[in-house]
Amino acid sequence: MKRGEGEATTEDGAAPGHWDRDLRGVGKLAIDATTSITSLVEAMHRGIVRPFSGDHDGGVGGISGLVYGSVRGITRGVGLGVDAALKLLAPALRGVPDVRGRDSVQSIVNGVMGDYLRRSGNPLALDMQWRVNGQVLTMEPSSIMRAFGQPGGRLLIMVHGLCMNDLRWQREVEGGTHDHGLALQRDLGFTPVYLRYNTGLHVSTNGQLLAQALATLAAAWPVPIESISIVTHSMGGLVARSACDQAERLGAPWRASLRRMVFIGTPHTGAPLERGGRWIEVVLGSTPYAAPLARLGRLRSDGITDLRYGSVSDADWQHGEHVEANVHPLPLPPDIACYAIAGTIGRDGADLKGRLLGDGLVPLASALGRHRSARRSLAFPPERTAVFAETGHLALLGSPGVYGALRGFMSE
Repeated sequence: MKRGEGEATTEDGAAPGHWDRDLRGVGKLAIDATTSITSLVEAMHRGIVRPFSGDHDGGVGGISGLVYGSVRGITRGVGLGVDAALKLLAPALRGVPDVRGRDSVQSIVNGVMGDYLRRSGNPLALDMQWRVNGQVLTMEPSSIMRAFGQPGGRLLIMVHGLCMNDLRWQREVEGGTHDHGLALQRDLGFTPVYLRYNTGLHVSTNGQLLAQALATLAAAWPVPIESISIVTHSMGGLVARSACDQAERLGAPWRASLRRMVFIGTPHTGAPLERGGRWIEVVLGSTPYAAPLARLGRLRSDGITDLRYGSVSDADWQHGEHVEANVHPLPLPPDIACYAIAGTIGRDGADLKGRLLGDGLVPLASALGRHRSARRSLAFPPERTAVFAETGHLALLGSPGVYGALRGFMSE
C-alpha cells in the first residue's frame, strides 16, 4: 500500500487508522493515544471549571466525568479509535483561556498525528497560515499595513519546527522575552512574518504549501520586496529547502527575491531519535495541560518519519519503503547564501557526548549537513557555520550566542 496524501485503503478496502507502517495494526498504540488525549481533555476541563465550581477533587464529576470515563472504558475494552477522544479535544481547547497552552497542545497533536487529522477532516488539523503577533495575517495589502504600520521591503520568514508553532519562537530569558525574528527587526530592520503549519504532514507536502504561501504573500505585500530571507528551526529547515526547490522548478517569482536561508538545529541528514518519544518529551517542556500527550511520542506521523533521514522530496516516500537508500539528495541552492547553526549538549564539538547526541535531538554532523556519504552531504562553507556548546535543541531559540551568530549572518 502506498502512502500518499489521497485517501488510502487497506487490502480489504477499509480505510486504515494510518499509523506508521511498522506500527500499523498494533492496537495498543491507538488505545494509548485515545486514553492519553481523553485524560488530557479531562484535565483541561477540570482546570477550566474548578475555579468557578469550587470543586477541588481529582476528577470531573457529573455527566462530563461519565463521558470521559466511558471513552476510556470502551477504548480499553475494544480498542476504540482516537476519533471519539479527538472530538472531545476540539471544544475543550476552545475553552482554555491560556492561548499559548491551547496552541501548544494543538500543535503537538498535529505533530504526532497531523497526517491522520488532515485525511479524516478533523477540525483540529492546522492549516498553513501567516501570522504576526500570534494573529492570522490576512493576505490583503491593507491588512498587512495595519499589522505592521509600515512594513519594509526586507521580508523575513520565520519557520518553526516539529510540534511547535509561531508563538514558540518567544523564549523566556534573563531580563524578559527573546524572539529571534523580533530581535532582527529591531537590530537590522527586517520585517518578520511567522509561519504556522501542520508538522505531521510530509516535509515535501509542507514544502509545496510553503512555496504557494510565499507566492501569495509576495503578491499581497504592499511595498516593493527588496529581498526575502528565511530563518528556520529544526524541521522548518527541511520544509524551507523543499519549498525553495519546488519554487525553483516551477519558476515562482518570489524565488528570485530569496537571498539567504539560516538553519538552526535542522536535521539535514537525519535524526535517529525520531524513532522514540524524545522529540515529544523535549517539546512538551512546561506546556500546560499537555503531560498526558507524552505517550503519543511512540506514534509517528509522516512528518516525524521524514526526520529519520532528512527527507525533503516526494520521491523519498512515494515509491517504496522509507529507507535511506530511497532518499534523493538535494544540494544547497548555489545562488542562495545558506548558513547552519548547531548546538551540542557536550562541552564542545569534539566532546563524545556532543558528537553523538548533538543538541539532544539532532546530531551535530546532521545540523552541519555532514554525512558519511558525499552525495548526502551539504556544502556549508565553514565560515557560514556556528556551533554552540552546552546548548540544547530548544535552547537554540533563546541563546544570546546563537542570536549573535544569526545577526552576523543576516548582516552579510
